[in-house]
Amino acid sequence: MPKPLPLLVSHPGGRSAMTCRYRCGDACFHEVPNTSDNEYVGDVVARALSRRSVLRAGAVVGATVAAGAALGGGPGATPAAAAPVAEAEGAKKHGGKPAKGLRFEPVEPNTTDAVTVPEGYAQGVVIRWGEPILRGAPEFDPAKQSAKAQAGQFGYNNDFLMLMPLDSGHGRTEHGRQLLVANHEYTNEELMFAGYDPKKPTREQVEISWAAHGLSVVAVEEKRTSGALKPVRGHHLNRRFTATTPFRVTGPAAGGELLRTKADPSGRKVLGTLNNCSGGTTPWGTVLSGEENFNQYFANAEKVTEPERAKTLKRYGFEGAASERQWEKYDERFDLTKEPNEPHRFGWVVEIDPYDPHSTPRKHTSLGRVKHEAAQARLTPDGRAVVYMGDDERFDYFYKFVSKKKMMRGHSAAARQHNMSLLDEGTLYVAKLTGDSPESEIDGTGKLPEDGEFDGKGEWIPLASGEQSFVPGMTAEEVYVFTRLAGDKVGATKMDRPEDVEPSPRNGRVYIALTNNTDRGKDGKAGPDEANPRKNNKHGQILELAEHGDDGRSTRFRWRLFLVCGDPEDPGTYFGGFPKDQVSPISCPDNVTFDPYGNLWISTDGNELGSHDGLFGVATEGKRRGQVRQFLTVPKGAETCGPLVQERRVLVAVQHPGEVDGASVEKPASTWPDGPGEYVRPSVVAVWPENGGRVGA
Repeated sequence: MPKPLPLLVSHPGGRSAMTCRYRCGDACFHEVPNTSDNEYVGDVVARALSRRSVLRAGAVVGATVAAGAALGGGPGATPAAAAPVAEAEGAKKHGGKPAKGLRFEPVEPNTTDAVTVPEGYAQGVVIRWGEPILRGAPEFDPAKQSAKAQAGQFGYNNDFLMLMPLDSGHGRTEHGRQLLVANHEYTNEELMFAGYDPKKPTREQVEISWAAHGLSVVAVEEKRTSGALKPVRGHHLNRRFTATTPFRVTGPAAGGELLRTKADPSGRKVLGTLNNCSGGTTPWGTVLSGEENFNQYFANAEKVTEPERAKTLKRYGFEGAASERQWEKYDERFDLTKEPNEPHRFGWVVEIDPYDPHSTPRKHTSLGRVKHEAAQARLTPDGRAVVYMGDDERFDYFYKFVSKKKMMRGHSAAARQHNMSLLDEGTLYVAKLTGDSPESEIDGTGKLPEDGEFDGKGEWIPLASGEQSFVPGMTAEEVYVFTRLAGDKVGATKMDRPEDVEPSPRNGRVYIALTNNTDRGKDGKAGPDEANPRKNNKHGQILELAEHGDDGRSTRFRWRLFLVCGDPEDPGTYFGGFPKDQVSPISCPDNVTFDPYGNLWISTDGNELGSHDGLFGVATEGKRRGQVRQFLTVPKGAETCGPLVQERRVLVAVQHPGEVDGASVEKPASTWPDGPGEYVRPSVVAVWPENGGRVGA
């Protein structure tokens, strides 16, 4: 593989200062919100028994493992999947083709201002920011933007993507068409409005930004001769959700005192959704979306003096006076001194029904309030819904929710109504991980311990179930609204920015992207541990988790690091045991998904190796387990989001192209996607084999 390009000057995680400012409110430059004295993995590994000799033999250990919960065990696993080191040796000896689905010539690291794809693949923009999707919405005209127009147009900074079938038994069959659902995480007004003055935003600019947040649902039509997709404007299922769309609050905290405001004394109706990052789908055909860096939209945290309230605000990253976008000038609900409970109404997992354009979207309090990167559901063997969630913050936690009720099969109205209530009742858990190697073997460089893997066991600690709290000193309502504080109290494990989570449809394991944490090992901060094994962790890792019995109801699991990302020539990296001279360099994993063959695909955010961000595929099983192969890169200043990998196409959301320090409408840093003289526009891109075949096959 080619050597990575020289490092670029950037903020932590490889982002520009502009991205840090608009996307997360400079979260990495503020004090870490988690100041609890929870044990770190490194504090407890010394007390754990070493399993080196057993692991070398590939044996199954303990009651948990004996029950089939060991990594590499359980339904669908193969003997090879249980022994990645042995697989790597086999790969060295036998060579051969990459895993099916990953058979393409990897794209080299680059800084080209374009979407770069493998030889033999074509690409096309599916939809751009501002393209009309609702009936009556005008064509995008950057000089004539309005809030009304934007509310009918595709939103800004697309992130999560999903294609939903239109022939799935929901009473609608439209051959060759699918529903595209996209999140719109945040706005960058400097790249949206000519002559923008960040100190004096106008009401119209603010209202346009409100309309550019949220989600879009838009029907897309497949071209018969290629993998290209085209929006179907005015389709009856097309829809926009914005910062002012009414949402219904559900679950045990709905109607509680902490959610009531002057505008909504019921505590059950919220206007809008904000900072929608990644998401997921449910087995009953709805879409979940995570509200992430919602704290940055609220002003005057520094004026809050009541100790307990100031404590909860600080734990969620609220600070300072005026907000970056200054929305508080035009809506007092964003002023913490005027509506103290309004911030409690954001930071939830949102559920929308893309098949019902008249449905009211929901915010699920039973899933807890954190900075949700994503939420992905699957079913337990007996039919209960399990939702996995990461809290995207340095040293924060990983959660899951298990529903009380079981899913009802079929597409009847009764089944639909029942299934739409599954996420209202159940148990919320937080994860505690323990390593199995002596603390002395985790030296902060990423060097593997003597047993050859970073691995261990874990437990799910219950926080609340319905109106019952399991956290001493906290009511159930407090647990749901101040979930981070509940995790602090029960001793959850502090992680390196747990972001997107995806259960494998093939092997049953759960894969968690831990993007980075450059605070790891700094004075006064947590040092390296077995799950987070490097100081100044610039490149991140992927954690693989197997629950006891392959059952999401279980409160026990085993874990190991699947990837320790970075330059393959760095001895502190690890690629599932695969030979490192045969992998693509990868840095800062963010969103993850699976292809039809069971390979994990990873998009990056803030590549610290000098290349633009990209999309990578990696086999999770077989003799090619751990072989990372880069599929594409995105333009200057952009982040790779989405992604979605189908049999015959790949979709990515190209988010914040041209978001480079000093850039503006008048001084663009990128010419993508439409060339010089045109606005730089976040867009969705489809990539497909030119020969009409299958991706990577």
